[in-house]
Amino acid sequence: MTGPSTSMPVAGLVPAPRREPAHADLLVRNAKVFTGDPHRPHAPAVAIRDGRVAALGDDHELAPLVGPGTRVVDALGRRVVPGLNDSHLHVIRGGLNYVLELRWDGVRSLRQALVMLREQAGRTPKGQWIRVVGGWTAEQFAERRMPTVAELNAAAPDTPVFVLHLYQSALMNRAAVHAAGFTRDTPDPRGGQIVRGRDGEPNGVLLAAPGALVLYSTLAKAPTLDAADRRTSTRHFLRELNRFGLTSAVDAAGGFQNFPDDYATVTDLAAAGELSLRIAYHLFPQTAGQELADLKRWTEMVRPGDGDAWLRLNGAGENLTWAAADFENFSEPRPELAAGYEEVFERAVRILVENGWGFRLHATYDETIRRDLTVFEKLAAEGLFPGGGRWLFDHAETVSAGSLDRIAALGGAVSVQNRMSFQGLAFRDRYGSEAAAHTPPVRAMLDRGLTVAAGTDATRVSSYNPWVALHWLITGRTVGGTPLRGPANLLGRDTALGLYTRGGARLTGEEDVKGMLREGYYGDLAVLSDDYFTVPDHVIPDIEAVLTVVGGRIVYASAEYEGLDEELPPIAPAWSPVTRFGGYQAGGARQAALVAEAAAESAEHRRWRAARGAGPGSSPSFVDPCFTH
Repeated sequence: MTGPSTSMPVAGLVPAPRREPAHADLLVRNAKVFTGDPHRPHAPAVAIRDGRVAALGDDHELAPLVGPGTRVVDALGRRVVPGLNDSHLHVIRGGLNYVLELRWDGVRSLRQALVMLREQAGRTPKGQWIRVVGGWTAEQFAERRMPTVAELNAAAPDTPVFVLHLYQSALMNRAAVHAAGFTRDTPDPRGGQIVRGRDGEPNGVLLAAPGALVLYSTLAKAPTLDAADRRTSTRHFLRELNRFGLTSAVDAAGGFQNFPDDYATVTDLAAAGELSLRIAYHLFPQTAGQELADLKRWTEMVRPGDGDAWLRLNGAGENLTWAAADFENFSEPRPELAAGYEEVFERAVRILVENGWGFRLHATYDETIRRDLTVFEKLAAEGLFPGGGRWLFDHAETVSAGSLDRIAALGGAVSVQNRMSFQGLAFRDRYGSEAAAHTPPVRAMLDRGLTVAAGTDATRVSSYNPWVALHWLITGRTVGGTPLRGPANLLGRDTALGLYTRGGARLTGEEDVKGMLREGYYGDLAVLSDDYFTVPDHVIPDIEAVLTVVGGRIVYASAEYEGLDEELPPIAPAWSPVTRFGGYQAGGARQAALVAEAAAESAEHRRWRAARGAGPGSSPSFVDPCFTH
C-alpha cells in the first residue's frame, strides 16, 4: 500500500539551464604571472575579455573560458608583469620626431656611434639634419668620452649634425653651424653660450649656462615632418615603447609643445583606435608673461579626465610659470630663481585649484620646492589644499626631509626619474658623494607614505628604456656602472616595479583600473624576455618584452610570437635612421649585425692606415685618424 505523496508539483517552473561563462578574447597560460595585487600576487595564467582581466588561475580553472574565438598564448614559463607606466615621459613630443632621430641609447662604444653617424650621413638627403637627441651619456661608452666636433665633421662633412648631450651641451658640425645661421655676429642667448674659436667664429659647441633654451631653440631650426609622417612616426615610437613592456605613460608636456596643435597627432590616432599606449597628458604654458591667460583659457576649454581610457587630460604643468622653474644642469651651479616669482605663481596655482585641476611642477632643488610649498601653505589656509585635484613635484633630486613632511601634509605626491643614472657623475663632482647617495631620497618618500611614481624624463636626457630606470632604482648605479646611491636608499625589485605600475596609476586617478592584474582591471601586461625577479642585477637593463598586451590587444610581439602584433605602415621618410638602426640599441640580432659591420669597417680602416704608414704600432690620437680625412 502506497502512502500519500509528500511532493507538491508546481506548474510553470522548470530547472534553469546551466550558464556557461563567457569566453575570453585572450588567454596567456603557462606563465609566471606577477599580478602586483597583494591579495593574489601570483598566478599561472590570466584571461582577458572586453579589454579587462576576466580571471586569474591555472590552466584547469581557466579552461572553461577558452572558446572558438579565444587566442591562447603559451608564455613558455616566462615571467609576466602588469604593463609598465612611465609617469614622466615626453611621449607626444618624442613621437613627432622619432623617425628623424639617430638614437645612441644603449650604444656601448663611441666607435660604434660614429660608424652609425657616418653611415646615416650617406643616407640623409640634402637639406635634412642628422640629430642625436638624448638617451645617451659619455659614461656609457667604452672610451668614456664624448665625440669631438672634428669627428662629427669627418663623419659627416656636408650633412648638418646636431648632437645633444644631457641638459649640458650640444655639438654641431660645420654644416649644422651654417644651417642654423650662427656667425661671429650671433649674440649669445640668455642663459646659454655659443662657444667661439680664436677667430671669433662659432666652433660648433653650445653650452647650457645654465638653461637649455639655446640647445632646444637650435634644434627647433631643423626640418620637421608633415602631418602624415608625424602620424607614422608616433605609431612607430609607441611600438618602440611597447617593445619594453610599456602600456601607459603620463606625458609631462614641455617646451616647444603647443596645445592643441602638437596634440593633434595623438588625438587623431586615438579617434582612429590606433594608439598602442595609454596616454594621460598635461598642458604647459609656452610663453613667459602669457601663462595666466593660457591657464585660464584652458580651464574654460577642457577639464581633467576628459577623454577615455586611451587618451585623457590629466592636468597642467610641468611648468606653470617660467619664472618658477629651476634647471637640472648639474655641470653648472644651482640657479638662483628671481625674487618675487611667487606672486604670479600663486595666481597660477589658484586658477587651477579653484577649477579642480591637478598639476605637476618641475623642481630639481629643495630651495625651489621650499618656496613653492610656502605658496601652497598660504592657499591651504583658505582651504584650497589638500584639494580635489592631484598635484605633485617632478624630479625632486635634493628635496629635504622637512619638505617631504610638508608635501605629505598638503596631499602631494612625487614623480622621480633616473636622470642621475645619466648625469649623476656631474652631480657627484659638484655636490659630493654623500649628497649623491641620497639623490633623490626615494626611500624617505616611501617611508612617509607619499605616493611615488617612477619614470624616465625621456627622450632628451635619459633613455626611454624603463628597465634602465628600474636598474637604477634597485642598484643605485649609473649607466656606466658607477655606484652613487647608498644601500639605505635602494629599493627591492617588487617595490621598484610598483613605482612603475601602481604609482603611475595613482598619479592619474586610475588606481582602481590600472597598475595590477586583477579581475576588472585593464588587460595590460608584458611577457618578459628574462625573469625580472631572478636575473642578476646587471641583466635588468637588457630586459625587453617578447609580448605586450594593452586592453587585450597584442601591440608588440617578438621571438616566438613574431607577427602576432598589428601591422604598422612603413616608416617614412625612407631614409629615416630608424629604418636602418631601429631605436634603443640592445642585445639580439640587430646589435650583433651592427657590431659585425663595425668590425668589418674597422678592418678596412686598419688597411687604410697601414697603406699610409700608420700601422698598428703608431701612437693613438685623441681623434681617430679614420675620421680626419
